This record gives sequence, C-alpha cells and structure tokens, in this order.
Amino acid sequence: ARMDGHVNIAMVEDIGSNGTTGSNTGAPSASQSKQGCGSTVSFHSVHYRVLLRTGFLCSSSSSSREILQDLKNKLFSFFQRFLDILAARKEPEGLSGEVLIDGAPQPPNFKCLSGYVVQEDVVMGTLTVRQNLSFSAALRLPSSVPQREKEARVSHLIEELGLTKVADSKVGTQTARGISGGERKRTNIGMELVIDPAVLFLDEPTTGLDASTANSVLMLLKRMAGQGRTIIMSIHQPRYSIYRLFDTLTLLVNGKMAYHGPAPNALDYFVAGFAFPHNNPADFFLDVINGDFTEAARVHAAADLDFEELGSTRRSTEERLMDEYRSSSYAADTRAELTRVAQNKEFLARAKSRTVTYNTSFFHQLRWVFQRTFQNLMLNPQTSVAQLGVNIFLALVVGAIFFGVKDDQSGIQNRMGALFFITTNQCFSTVSAAELFITERKLFVHEYISGYYRVSVYFLSKILADLAMRTATSVIFSVVVYFLIGLKPTGEAFLVFTLTVTLVAYTATALTMVISADQSVVGLANIFMTITFVFMMIFSGLLVNLPSIVDWLEWLKYFSIPRYGFAALKINEFVGLKFCSESVTQCSGEQHLDYLGIEHGSWGLWQNHVALTAMMAIFLTTAYLKLRYIKKFT
Repeated sequence: ARMDGHVNIAMVEDIGSNGTTGSNTGAPSASQSKQGCGSTVSFHSVHYRVLLRTGFLCSSSSSSREILQDLKNKLFSFFQRFLDILAARKEPEGLSGEVLIDGAPQPPNFKCLSGYVVQEDVVMGTLTVRQNLSFSAALRLPSSVPQREKEARVSHLIEELGLTKVADSKVGTQTARGISGGERKRTNIGMELVIDPAVLFLDEPTTGLDASTANSVLMLLKRMAGQGRTIIMSIHQPRYSIYRLFDTLTLLVNGKMAYHGPAPNALDYFVAGFAFPHNNPADFFLDVINGDFTEAARVHAAADLDFEELGSTRRSTEERLMDEYRSSSYAADTRAELTRVAQNKEFLARAKSRTVTYNTSFFHQLRWVFQRTFQNLMLNPQTSVAQLGVNIFLALVVGAIFFGVKDDQSGIQNRMGALFFITTNQCFSTVSAAELFITERKLFVHEYISGYYRVSVYFLSKILADLAMRTATSVIFSVVVYFLIGLKPTGEAFLVFTLTVTLVAYTATALTMVISADQSVVGLANIFMTITFVFMMIFSGLLVNLPSIVDWLEWLKYFSIPRYGFAALKINEFVGLKFCSESVTQCSGEQHLDYLGIEHGSWGLWQNHVALTAMMAIFLTTAYLKLRYIKKFT
C-alpha cells in the first residue's frame, strides 16, 4: 500500500459558487489558517501493511492486507490508522516512507510535541475540569515553567474553551453524572492545547455529540485554526454547517484516490456524471464513492439490477472515478507539488527512530500521578467504600459463625475452617484489582504516548494506591475477625496474623494484575482469575492432605498462594495450644501440624512469608513487563 501527500489546507468561512466550502467527507481533513502560519504536514511514499492472523496455535496462519493503494495527494486516507501514522503514533512494523513537517523530517518525539484528541474521551471522570487541565500542564510543560504560569495557562484555556461555568465541576463517570458531552470534548481538546502544539490531530471529534454540540466544537476548532494552528481531523458524515467550514476535500474509495482538490469545485466535478438528489453534498459524495449511485443515465434503472449486476456496476464506477481523477487537473497540481517537496527534502537528513520524551523528572511525575490515582480511588465509591464495607460485613459473618472457638476437637475443626475461609477470602477479594489497568487502558496508552509520564511511574502509582487500600481493608478485617473468633490472645500472634493476611492480599493482587494487564474485558479477566484461585484453593492444604498427593501433581502446591498463607496462619495459631481430652488423639497444636506435614519451627512461619513476598515480586515484575509490552499495540 502506498500513499504520498501534502497537507496545507485552510479552514475558511468563504462560500463557493456551488454553496460549499469543503470538508473531508468520511475521511481525515486538515486545516491551516490563512491568517496564521500553521505547520505544513506532508508524507511521501508511505507504505503500511497490516499482518492478519487466523487460526489457533499450531494451525494459525498469517497474511498481509493492503490498507492504501498507490495514493498520491495532498491529504491522506480516511483510515484512522493513517491519522496515527501522521501523528507518529504507530509502531514502525510494516511502515515505510516518511512524514515531513514544514519540509523537514518529523522530530523523533513528534508525538509528544503535537496534540492528539482521540475519538473516545480520555479524561479522569472523578476529577474536575480544572484538575484535569492542571494535571496535563504539570506533566507536559517543562519543570522550568513556574507553577503560577502553569495555573495562568490553565485559566486562560478554560476561558478560551468556554468552560468557565463548569471549571470546578467533575467531568463525570458512567455512574456519576458530570458535564455535558460538548464540554467533555472541549476538555479533551484543552488537555492537548496545554502545550500549545503547532499541529493538532483529532479523531472524529463529533462522535457521540448532537448536531448543535458538534457544530459548536467545530466552530471552536475553526477559531483555533484562525490563530495559526494546523488542525488535522477525521470526520464521519458531517452535516452541512460543518462541511462548509473546510475548503479542501479528499475522497477515497477502497483505499484509492477518487478526488482531491478545492471543495467548492467538488460538486461540479461529480454532478457531470451523477445525479444529485441530496441537500448535503457530503452525503452525496459518500454515496458516490461507495457505489450507491451510478451514472445519471442509469439511476432510474438501478431498481431493476440484481445483486451481481449491481456489484459489477459499482466496480465499474470505482474504476471510472479512479481514471477521471488521474487525468484531472487536480491530480496534476498534486503531482507538481509533491515533486517540489521531494526535491527540497533530498538535502535533509533522515530522522532518528521514534521515541517518547518527558519534560519532568521521575519523582515529579510520581507525585502527580499517585495523587491523581489515589484521589480517583477515594472518589470512586465502587472501589473504596464498597470494598471496605464488604470486608467488614464478611468479617462480622465469619466472626459470628466461628465465635468463641474452644480448645477441643471442635476447636481444631473450627480454627481450620476459619483460617481457610480467611485465606481464600483475601484471594477472591482482590478480583476488583482487575479494573486497575483494564478500565483505564485507553487513558494510559494515550497519556504515555503523549509524554505525560513513564510506564514505571504509572505502574508504581497504581500499585501504591491499591496496596494502601488493601492494607486498610486487611487491618480492619483482621481486627474484627480475630477477636470475634477468639484466636490466640497474644499481641505477637495478632500482629503475625495481620501481617499474613495482608501479605496474602498483596500477593493475590499482584497475580490479578498479571492476569488483567493484557486483557481488555473485565469479565474475561475475572473468569481467568476465578479459575486460577479455585485451583490454588484445592492445593491450600484443607481440601486435600498435601503429603498424600501423587508425585506428578505435587509440584502444583508450590504455586498456591492460599497454601502459604494458610500454613502461616496455622503455625501462628496452633503452636503452643493444647487440645488434651479423651476424644483428642493429637494433644498439642504441634502434633496437629506434624500430621498435616507443616514445618512449625522458627523458620517454618517465616519461610511462608518469604515465599509470599517472592511470589508477589515475581508477579509484579511480570505485570510491569506485560504493561510495557501491550502499550505498544493497544
């Protein structure tokens, strides 16, 4: 697939002779102010091939698919992939050619210098508009910029974007209502305008907006273009009031060029061979390039065509569109412009490989990202209040069921049941950690690529915030359940119990992060985690006597988080207890532990803690590596 082009397009208010000023219908469009001096974006011999995989495991096969085919113009494909290519947000695999900015190669960190507004809003819903913009300013502006100047820039943006009335209102989440869709979109735009980029990319900025709101957003972009900023966007089926804001139109059909030139001339270009029964030229052009209209002479006979004839007609229409454009004056002008740019670029050195650069230090990023993460955690009742409430409720239930255990045969059974439930509950309660990376995946990828923060900063902030919550819930759970059940009444035993419960929660959370780091659906991640914890629960030491397991399955017990936690709790509780009576054959707690095959010496307790800590470290490292890997392909 090949595509050459050059972007130098103005967004104007002039109305052409046919009543239009232009838009890129169903394709990316670009604007550069006639009054300002926005950057010129051009691309040359760009090839992008997508590798498709089919089948499963050994029977899988791969094939490549052409996205663009021999395109030479002054704009670009309607595919969102190519918008990412222009913005330097695609990995280099399968990509060749070059994109120039004002005739020079893109800087290696171009994606951090330009603005990019993604189709789906990526702002923290639990924060206010001002807090989101301040977060962007704190991380994307250099540390040399005084804090007062950053705050002034945020205030100016709020006023410029018309967000003054909602500046201190929360953006809103799926469960909590916030600002309107148009205000949310303007907040997204403001997050990118903080760095005052010369080029601003937008992926379908009108998605999800009503006609009036979409028009107000595009009018805002038009005003920004008038201030000397190049704006490149993809837009789908715009209404006429939006369409008329553009003066250059590019139409593609099946990845091939059908038209590129002045939008005021586009209607005259197509009505010569096609009927125009529309009020909106944009709808008409879409129907033409999609093959829904045949030549004017055949329009009335189209109802009599069968599917095969209709498909053949569409193919012939497509070929005719290609041929007419290649022989048009617009194509000749484009070729001449490309030749001029190509001659100038011969003296330029090739740009280095793409990279992400940061304007702030590691600890500065960590402070701001952790502050936002923890604030989001506290302001989200589903992950804070609900989690704490569920743990207190379960502690009361377990305490009531096993209340006041005795030092007899029933006491042994009740202690075993209580400690087993506590251990498994700590594992399954960490399932909520699956949402840490899944729900914010798009936000993380966008902010990382834009140079907000390092992957390690984001990962560490998430870990610290979640572990703080796990610590609080584990301690409260331990306080309630320990004294209700009536376990060993010593301060040392209580501290060891709380430490063990907390370590189990930490390790299970780390495993949850490993499983969910590369998942995109929370429900699927929950299924994987549930299956994993069920298998671990089987080898915990209660449901099956571990010494009796056959040799070829015995190794599975070493991967069981509940086994280490359950063993540590049993050692902590049973060592030193006496259960002597006529019905009890195992008089001491140590004898019971020996029967279970548990080492209860001075090292026996701590080796389980060491094992949990080692597993947690391995899981966290794996989750971090997976997060670094998936951010490239998400």
